[in-house]
Amino acid sequence: MAITTGDGYIGAAKQVLPYTKTAATTTVANNRSTIAQAAGNPGAMTLAATGTPSGQVPTDAVGGCPALLAFSGGATGYLTRVAYASSVACRLELWDKLYAVAVSTAQLGTLQTLTLSSQPSFSGRVPGGTDFSNTRIFVEITTQMSATATTINVTYTNESGTTGRTTAATSGSLSGFIVGRWVELPLQAGDNGVQRIESIVIGGATNAAGALNVIVARRLWSNRVIAANFSGLDSLDRTGMPQVWADSAIVATVVADSTSSGIVDLELEISNG
Repeated sequence: MAITTGDGYIGAAKQVLPYTKTAATTTVANNRSTIAQAAGNPGAMTLAATGTPSGQVPTDAVGGCPALLAFSGGATGYLTRVAYASSVACRLELWDKLYAVAVSTAQLGTLQTLTLSSQPSFSGRVPGGTDFSNTRIFVEITTQMSATATTINVTYTNESGTTGRTTAATSGSLSGFIVGRWVELPLQAGDNGVQRIESIVIGGATNAAGALNVIVARRLWSNRVIAANFSGLDSLDRTGMPQVWADSAIVATVVADSTSSGIVDLELEISNG
């Protein structure tokens, strides 16, 4: 089943989920950072991925993600409304975090290629189980990096199943990057999605203190908080009704104008029918 009409939306089962952070985190102005690790409702997330060395497919059971109710038999879920506010001017974003693999301090201590195997598939969290378009790769800093010129790039399987594709390396180095920062790895020219991370290349210089995840995420929603303490409401005509799943690991990121994420208050409506 799916919601295809206005009447279908009105009659659909709905749940309203808070995503409120009661503490600000330090950010880098005009750069993307997760706020999942901040206190609030849901509680703070432990950023470092589990499932090493193959990685994990995070779900709403991971601490720090809103807990979704099971959908009724055969129902399809959608993000149909987002109420949003922040104490600082910023861009707010919501993502379904599809895959995460940790790269430890010990691994960053050697320039090497980490070849992954037996990675779990996240095909169950993309439309139709086959539409990997609009999935993106990020480095997520889980422990602050030391001041060395470490770089990361990965090889991956693209949305069409072509293996051996290569991202660009992190722009510049990750020297001194702080916890929570997301750094996008641009896909190879012509690609618009990712099915699988194949390997992770640690380059530049070794790092004696940092740790990070390599993640795949699919953006669900984004809008701009134009001034401190501004609020807004995006209904289904503005969210575009992106599909979500009853086990989606929904996380928020902030691209703040300043060096603080601010106090973020989101309320999400998930409809299924």
